[in-house]
Order: sequence, then structure tokens, then C-alpha cells
Amino acid sequence: MIGELYERALDEQLLGERGAASVQIEDATGARRPLPVTDWLRLRPGDEGLLSRSEGPVLDVGSGPGRLTVALTERGVLAVGIDNAPAAVAMTVAAGAPALVGDVFEQIPGAGLWRTILLADGNIGIGGDPATLLRRLALLLAPGGLILAEVNAPGGTSRRERVRLRSGATVGPWFPWAQVAADDLPQSGLTVSERWEEATRCFVALTP
Repeated sequence: MIGELYERALDEQLLGERGAASVQIEDATGARRPLPVTDWLRLRPGDEGLLSRSEGPVLDVGSGPGRLTVALTERGVLAVGIDNAPAAVAMTVAAGAPALVGDVFEQIPGAGLWRTILLADGNIGIGGDPATLLRRLALLLAPGGLILAEVNAPGGTSRRERVRLRSGATVGPWFPWAQVAADDLPQSGLTVSERWEEATRCFVALTP
């Protein structure tokens, strides 16, 4: 159901229908916010900092429809997206960039060879345990590689939560997620080598 509702939001946005607002993220308190699909379909302010710091080969984790993977490919940078939604991966491939359907906690091709790993759009929250995710990604990095992660601003929210997708009366299963502030990164054996802000978004570069 997670994939079904996510793919419904993508389809609606592409067709110019109700769009992302018809699919919402609901937390355990019942609070809801729109699934920001429009942010994932095309380059947005703040993306340039990620793109300019990315050295190939790049693994774009939670790549969605692939705006960053496609942009890097168009710049001649070897980049591969990975996402668990087949429709999103198909959109990336249709736009001319390589992408895989998969789970970053499972076997990933090229382990130990990736120069850059991207965690844009809050994807540091995948799995609900940022420290475990970062340690996993560190194993995929080439020597001297970087993890570039989007985080909340310093002093902002850090929390683990359970969320689900909802569209009207249709709901998906609960799944773990997390939010992380730039000054509250978990202990993961990684070092913050850079922090920057661009277009009201905040990012960190992490090195093993």
C-alpha cells in the first residue's frame, strides 16, 4: 500500500489532477501533511549544492522519480538511483538515467566503490534509525567518499516516528521514519566535514 499510494500521487501529479495534496503523510498523533511529490519531479532551489559536490560514481538513495540522478547524468557524472517504488524507478529510466528497484539495506551493486551517496529530501530518515542507515551507507563508500545528506536546520526537529500514507479513507501500513537536525546528528562513526544552507534547506557532508 505504501507503493500504491506513492505511485498514485506520482500519477496524479503527472496528469495534472489533484496532485500530491490528495496523498498525505499521517503520523501517530493523527497530524497530516501533504506528500511533497512536486518537489521530487523537477530540480528545486537548493539542489545545486548537492549536484556540484557530487563526484561519480554517485548512488542516489531514495531517488524517487530521479531528478538528481537525471541531472547528474546530463552533466556526464555517473549516477544510479535506487528506490523501492517501481513506478518511480521507471520514470528515472524513461528520463535517461539508470536506476534500480531495491532496498539500501539489502545487497547493493558496487559496494565499496561509490564516491558519493546522496540522501536528499530528508531520506536520512529511511528506516527510522539514522545511525544504522549511515553506518550501512559508510560500508558502500569508496575510500575518501562522501555522504551528502539533507537535514533539518540547527535547532530544528530530531525525532523517530511512525508514519503512514493516506488518501481519503485509504491508508497504508505504518512504517518507521526519522527527522534529524544538523546539530543533532546521531553517533555513527562518521565526521561532519561540511555544513551548508541553500534556499532555506540545510545539508551536511559526512566522511568515514
